[in-house]
Amino acid sequence: MTWASWTTQGVYAGRGGVRIEESAVLTGQLDVHTTWTEADGMAHVAVQPSGGTEWFTLTGSPVPCPSAEASRTLHDAVLVAVRAGQAATLPHPDAAKGSG
Repeated sequence: MTWASWTTQGVYAGRGGVRIEESAVLTGQLDVHTTWTEADGMAHVAVQPSGGTEWFTLTGSPVPCPSAEASRTLHDAVLVAVRAGQAATLPHPDAAKGSG
């Protein structure tokens, strides 16, 4: 089974933070984690307060994603959205098109 995983630590969420499925908004420094598996063709994105132990699902996750390369492109788009804040959610699935 092919899979990919990306984690970026210490991303400062812009004003308004990010929206999570658990009906809340996270602010401050966050860790962002994206996991993709070929088996389900989905990218799953989670965030946690930096240094925390509990991961939360970013609103809009999971999203269809065609390849490991596309999951990296999506992860990068998520980082941009987190830094922008404004109750950010998962970017539009077109952000994951990439090559593959």
